[in-house]
Amino acid sequence: MALFSYRATSLDGVVADGLIEAPDEAIAVERLRSSGVIPLKVDAQKEDRKGRFSFRSSKGELLTFTTELSALLSAGLPLDRSLNILSGIPGSREMQQVIRSVLKSIREGISFSDAIQKHPKVFPKLYVNMVRAGEAGGVLDVVLEKLNEFLESSKELKEHIFAAMIYPVILIATGGISIIVLLTYVLPKFTVIFADLGTSLPLPTQILLGMSNALQSYWWIFLALIGAGWVFLRNYARSDSGRYRLDAFKLKLMGGVISKIETARFCRTLGTLLMSGVPLLQALNNSRDVINNQVIASAVNSVSKGAKEGKGIAVPLSHTQVFPQLALSMIKVGEETGQLDAMLLKVASAYEKGLKGALKKLIGVMEPAMILGMGLVIGFIVISMLMAVFSIMDLPM
Repeated sequence: MALFSYRATSLDGVVADGLIEAPDEAIAVERLRSSGVIPLKVDAQKEDRKGRFSFRSSKGELLTFTTELSALLSAGLPLDRSLNILSGIPGSREMQQVIRSVLKSIREGISFSDAIQKHPKVFPKLYVNMVRAGEAGGVLDVVLEKLNEFLESSKELKEHIFAAMIYPVILIATGGISIIVLLTYVLPKFTVIFADLGTSLPLPTQILLGMSNALQSYWWIFLALIGAGWVFLRNYARSDSGRYRLDAFKLKLMGGVISKIETARFCRTLGTLLMSGVPLLQALNNSRDVINNQVIASAVNSVSKGAKEGKGIAVPLSHTQVFPQLALSMIKVGEETGQLDAMLLKVASAYEKGLKGALKKLIGVMEPAMILGMGLVIGFIVISMLMAVFSIMDLPM
């Protein structure tokens, strides 16, 4: 039996937290419902939570809000009452203010989609359009379930990418700090010894000592250059042409990984929107907005034109030459069978799984390359110093 923590509300709107034992999460939810409460959130209880740092980002708050609102609406509660319950649940002050503002707008006669549209920092355009489609079709609770699945998948994908990049970043940081310490702290001590002896040093040692002296004397210039370079790159990346060129370079450098990421993101967004009842052209525009790489996003612009002309999306997508052939074939089959939305979600799932393998291969290549690079730099420092020591002692190399 596993232990689950839960947050539930009664039909009167009283929210309570607690623990429940059950073989799995589904049975825990069923037992809570049988007891006469509406489960809002059920999670496996962690054995040790001490010493852990946790925080809620705005996207995490949105996922929690969507999960709890979907649970309340599925239980048959009206929207205003569900929002009133959520506004009383402890959370971040900013999110509580947003929920109260949305509730106030609804009570004034504004639709839910128009109410959340007033808060673009919390509710993205994709979220608003899906809610609007759910309202039009009278299936808001179903759409919120789809949104919940979409947000969960997006969160899992981002966490996987973040986790994969932690080790390379740590490796570069520690290697860079080690080199700076050697050049600014260790080598100056040898410089004094070599200067007192007055012997001619090997060329590699002279180069190394020159770099060390320059770093000590003009460190502020190096910092200024790094800062200026960072500001220039940031401003360049913010411009349309600059971002396009940088994205084109990234596509050449890591084409396989970026292609899988953008294919999964585009197909999951488009499939979720179509399944929620959003019109194709509007769904294509929203799906294009979630693509981060501007080269791929620009190529997708032509897809909307093709869809307007009745060509569907499989043929226009194939003309862009930015999506993998397997994805295009699956999308074509989905169009031919009239199950485009379901096939798009299958494509997204397949490429999200494939992305894990692609990231693993990329990191597998990056790690030895970075270790080798750091080893060569540190090896050059060590060998240069040994050459100086051997020349002083007049020993053969």
